[in-house]
Amino acid sequence: MEPGLTCVITTIQEPTASVLGIMRALSRRSPAGKLIAIGDQKGPRQFDLPNADFYSLDRQRELPFSLAGLLPTKHYARKNLGYLIAMKEGAPVIYETDDDNAPLDAWKPLPRTAQAIRIGGQRWFNVYRLFSDELIWPRGMPLDRVRDAGTYSYDASTKATAIDSPIHQGLADLAPDVDAVWRLILDHDFTFRPGPSILLDPGTWCPFNSQNTWWWPAAYQLMYLPSYCSFRMTDIWRSFIAQRCLWETGAGVVFHQADVEQQRNAHNLMRDFMDEVPGYEGNQRLIDVLRETKLQGGPANVGANMRRCYEVLIDAKFFPQDELKLVNAWLADCDAIDRAG
Repeated sequence: MEPGLTCVITTIQEPTASVLGIMRALSRRSPAGKLIAIGDQKGPRQFDLPNADFYSLDRQRELPFSLAGLLPTKHYARKNLGYLIAMKEGAPVIYETDDDNAPLDAWKPLPRTAQAIRIGGQRWFNVYRLFSDELIWPRGMPLDRVRDAGTYSYDASTKATAIDSPIHQGLADLAPDVDAVWRLILDHDFTFRPGPSILLDPGTWCPFNSQNTWWWPAAYQLMYLPSYCSFRMTDIWRSFIAQRCLWETGAGVVFHQADVEQQRNAHNLMRDFMDEVPGYEGNQRLIDVLRETKLQGGPANVGANMRRCYEVLIDAKFFPQDELKLVNAWLADCDAIDRAG
């Protein structure tokens, strides 16, 4: 039987209410979906659910991946191993989320081809403002752009067309993925309004996260989460690298209305703020570096282009040299999986 939908999370908790909601949603699929849960030093001690495969640290060290022995512990980037496991098992699509995100009734597997409105021409675009009139912005958006109406203005007469994209990002209600500044100053339970899906044209940036995200094989190599940066930047900086590489294939990221709600785990907001400082200070410069980097066109060059992005970002001091060793191990693991495929 062909593998069904595979969901990947990291967790240090026993199954949460959100995880149980994910499992109910996966069980309604035909064939039933599967959950891959990646643990860390703190556990959990047990994770016994039907159609769930939990990997403790000991079990992770036994995996046949070069990356398994290089990833740091106590780090969200251990999620990379879940991606590799899903790829090795032949997952036709990988859905990633977190253990505090629960599917809403409207949640369902997304098709790779979506009806979406194309938007472009701006350097930055605040996708959240298409689904709300309130002051809100995604984590990773430069703070000096959050009140700029030009970052959420578009031609409302634009018609949706069929868009084929290997990366889709859904929004989240209740506790959406925003930065610590928004939470410290404006925090409240939040609900986005429904709206059409959108695709950002090449050259227009919007950060996307790892909390409600769909990946297809053409973009699997771009799933790599960096280890040698702050926890609050690992998926954000990945998103900028992924967007830059996708543009060389003629593709982009599709953003959708909220279909999950985040029942947010406890956070120390001042610690989150400090972890986000590299982004507040550097996100604009980071995309300038990526925008000016010459890459090779075509889907066959996705892996080489990703490596090149990390090389230039290491030169620009966003990552230390040690990051490249992990990038190379990741790409070697992806290649080995593809050859064995």
